[in-house]
Amino acid sequence: MSLENAVANDGISEGGLHKAPFNFPGRLGTGRFLWLVVLFALLGPGLGFFVFAAGRIAGTKAESDLRDRALAARPLAADTLKGDVEKQRLIPRVLARDGAVQEMLRSPGTGGEAALDEKLRAIARDAASSVIYVINSEGTTVAASNAGEPTSFVGRDYRFRHYFVEAMASGMATQYALGTVSKRPGLFLSSRIDGPEGPLGVVVVKVELDRVESSWRESGFVVFTSDERGVVLSTSVPQWRFGTLSPLSKKEAKIARDHLQLPGAAFEPVPLSHRGGNLVTASTADKAAGFVTVSQDLGKVVPGWRLSLLIPADAEISAAMMTARATALLALVLVAFAVSVIVRRRRAIRQRQDALAHMNAELEHRVNLRTAELRRSNEALAAQIAERENAEAKVRRLCEELSQANRLSILGQIAAGVAHEINQPVNAIRTYAENASRLLQGDRPRETAGNLKSIIAITGRIGAITETLRSFSRRATGSVGPISAEEAIDGALSLLSGRIRECGVTIERQRTDPSPTVMASFVRLEQILVNLLQNSLDALKGLPEPRIEIALAKNKETVTISVRDNGAGLAPEIRKSLFMPFTTSKEKGLGLGLLISEEIARELGGSLRLDTSHERGTSFTIELRRAE
Repeated sequence: MSLENAVANDGISEGGLHKAPFNFPGRLGTGRFLWLVVLFALLGPGLGFFVFAAGRIAGTKAESDLRDRALAARPLAADTLKGDVEKQRLIPRVLARDGAVQEMLRSPGTGGEAALDEKLRAIARDAASSVIYVINSEGTTVAASNAGEPTSFVGRDYRFRHYFVEAMASGMATQYALGTVSKRPGLFLSSRIDGPEGPLGVVVVKVELDRVESSWRESGFVVFTSDERGVVLSTSVPQWRFGTLSPLSKKEAKIARDHLQLPGAAFEPVPLSHRGGNLVTASTADKAAGFVTVSQDLGKVVPGWRLSLLIPADAEISAAMMTARATALLALVLVAFAVSVIVRRRRAIRQRQDALAHMNAELEHRVNLRTAELRRSNEALAAQIAERENAEAKVRRLCEELSQANRLSILGQIAAGVAHEINQPVNAIRTYAENASRLLQGDRPRETAGNLKSIIAITGRIGAITETLRSFSRRATGSVGPISAEEAIDGALSLLSGRIRECGVTIERQRTDPSPTVMASFVRLEQILVNLLQNSLDALKGLPEPRIEIALAKNKETVTISVRDNGAGLAPEIRKSLFMPFTTSKEKGLGLGLLISEEIARELGGSLRLDTSHERGTSFTIELRRAE
C-alpha cells in the first residue's frame, strides 16, 4: 500500500498525529479548528499592525525620496529666477554711469531725450526687458524705452514709488509691485545716477517674470516666492499671487499694501495647509492634493524673498504604501501557507516538496517582477539625472556667448573681403582646369601636370584662408598657455587682408626675431587684434595715405603689442569714457568692442590701454605676461 493510500485510509501520520487532506478546514477536528480560531484571534491584531507599519514605513521612505527630488529640483528653479534678475540688474547699474544719461539730466531740454529714448528701446529689446526708464531727481520720467507709445512713462510722476525713494537714498533698490499703467506685476530694479553736484536721478528697469513662471509651470511642480511677511509674489499658480501663507494682522497688512502699493488688496490666505513634516495640502485649479515642500532664501539676489517648491506626493506615497502593505500581507500569507503546508503535510514528503517548489517558483517570479520594477525606476531616475546635467551644461554654455558673438560679428564684417580672397583663386583654378583639359586632348602630359600642380598650390592657398577663418570662429577654450605673438598678428592680418587691400592701407610692421612668446589664448588674442585693426580701418576710411603701424616690444616680464594709425584721432569726450559700455564714435556701433577686448586682456592676465602721448592718430597697447 502506498503512503498516500495509508493516509487516506486511516488518517494517521508517521508521527501519530491526525492529519486531514490539504486546505479543507471543514474536515479538521473540532478541537484543532477551534485552536486555529483562537490563534488567529490572538495574532490578528499583531499581524494587522505589522501590515499597517510596513505601509507607514514605505510612505515615510517615499516622502523622503520625494523630498530628495524636490531638493534636487529646487536649485534649478531658483537659478532660473536668479539668472533673469541678475542679468537685468546690470542694466540700471551700467546706464547710471552712461555719459549720455548724466548729460541729459544735467542739461534737460537740449534735444537729447529722443536719442536716449531710442537707446533705451534698443537695450530693452536686446535684453528682453519689459521697460527701461530714467527719472530725474524730482521724480518725473524724462526718458523711457516705451516713449511715444500709448502706455509711455514719459512725464509721469513716480515720487510715490519705493524703488525711487530708496534708490535716491541708498543708491539701489528693489520693489515688486503692479505697474501703474500696465496693471501687470513685475520686479522693479533701480540704480541712482550720481553727478559731481549730487544725485541726478534714477534708472529703472521693470522685469515681468512671465518667462520664469512659465518655466516653473512646465517643470510640473508648484513653485512660488514670498516676501518676509509671507505674501506670495511670483508664482506658477496665478490665482495664488498676492495671497498670504498665513493670516496677516491689520498692521502687517497695512505695511504690505504700502510696500507692494496695492491699496485694495485683501491678502486672502492661499489654500495651503501643513500636514506634518514636509507634507502640505494645497489646492490648484480647485483640486486639493498633497505635496512635499522645500524652500530656500534667495539671499542677495532678491533680499527678503523665499522660494518654495511643491512636488506632487499623494499618488506616489499612496502607491508605495499600497505596495508595501500588499507585500507584507503577501509575506504573511506565504508564511502562513508555508506553516500550514509543513504542519498538514508532514507525512506526505513528496507533496510537501512539490508545494515548497511551487512556493519557491512563485516567490522567484515575484522577486523578478519587483526587480524589473526597480530596474525601470532606476532607468527613469538616470534619465532625469541626465536631463538635469544637460540643463546645467546649457547654463554653462551661456557664459561663453558674449565673446563668441563678438567674433562672429567680426567675421560678418570681413566676409566680403574673404569672399574676394577666395574668388580669385577659384577663378584661377577654373582657368587651369580648362587649360589642362585642352592639353590632355592635345596629348601634352607635361604641360597638363604643370597645370595640375598650379591647381594644387592654389587650393592650398584657399585652405589656408578658410583654416584661418575656421580657427577664428571656433569657440575659445579659455585655456592660457605660451603662444607666439607674431603668429597671432599674422592671423589677424590674414583675416583682414581683403579689407586692408580694399581700403589701400599700408601696414608698417616691425618684426622681432625670434618672436616673443606670451601667456595667452591664441584665438582670444587674435580677437583683440582684429577689434583694434577694424577700428583703425574705420578711422582711416577716405583719408589720404592711410597707414597702420604694428610694433612689438619686450622686457623681462611683459611683452607689449602696439597698434597705431595716422587717422584723425579720438575726440576728448570719447577718450574720457572710451572703455565704458555703449561709448562709440561710429554711426552703427554699439560701443562694446573695446569693452570686450579690455575684459579679454584682463582675463589673460594683461591689460589694454589707450596711448595719449601721440599728437595725431590713435594708438592702443596690449600688455601681456611674457612666457618663461
